[in-house]
Amino acid sequence: MRAVRVNGFGGPEVLELAEVPEPVPGPGEVLVEVSTVDVLFLDASLRRGWGAEYFGLEPPYVPGNGIAGRVTAAGEGAEAWVGARVAARTPGAYAERVVVGVKDLANVPEKLRDQTAAALVHDGATTLGVFDNAQVKPGERVLVTAAAGGLGILLVQLASAAGATVVAAARGEKKLELAREYGASEVVDYTELGWAERVGSADVVFDGAGGEIGRAALGITKRWFSGHGTSSGSFATGEAPAVTVKGIEQAQFTPEQAVRLIERALGEAVAGRLTPVVGQTFPLAEAAKAHEALEARAALGKTLLIV
Repeated sequence: MRAVRVNGFGGPEVLELAEVPEPVPGPGEVLVEVSTVDVLFLDASLRRGWGAEYFGLEPPYVPGNGIAGRVTAAGEGAEAWVGARVAARTPGAYAERVVVGVKDLANVPEKLRDQTAAALVHDGATTLGVFDNAQVKPGERVLVTAAAGGLGILLVQLASAAGATVVAAARGEKKLELAREYGASEVVDYTELGWAERVGSADVVFDGAGGEIGRAALGITKRWFSGHGTSSGSFATGEAPAVTVKGIEQAQFTPEQAVRLIERALGEAVAGRLTPVVGQTFPLAEAAKAHEALEARAALGKTLLIV
């Protein structure tokens, strides 16, 4: 079968389509025919070699960790899953077929497209997790950085629905307009000097950018800060007296928690309360172009690979 491999740490050019051995499910596992792959900025960071020791990666490896598709075969004890449409977090996702343990599977509701399901595997689950922790109250001022990304646009929706005044921070007018469309009351371009001063302060900050942007956002946080993104290269650090700081650990969940959050996110999508924005899709063979779009900050919403 075909899969995309990282053949050495480096730029998008190290992503190459290759023939790899067919995976075979063992006891308690299923084989999923992948239709859609979730593409994360983290995938691009790992491809460059960032976090290699922490994540235990060494080329060659198949990147990715989120899929949607249909179960076509099963190992002992998992036969009941054959034919089911599923979404899952699983390593080696940039491939035509993957093996997944049944404990990691989430059923995809009939009303949802695979693209919607794949778009929520990480961003939907993380959105619900960090939003639950923040306990946003009506009337609060909420700042969302990287607000036009796959995760940010979901946080804009939830904060707006909770009755907060949502300030969306992003790069460029197209992204700011997208945030307005999905509920932001105010927008600010964080490539402009003094952007944080113009925001003034925020009761709650959801930071998907990290780096200098995240540090600036942390400095104007009054009550709760969630640092869950590193698109600027690192997580935000700094001092913010009287702020309850929640960092990377708040975006990490046990496999059991992740499945519950994915299923909940899929249910919220069916109910119309959570709408992922799929801004661009690429064929599996063009994974390098997907990474290029993310790293050029040209992507709106969620980026997916179509298998």
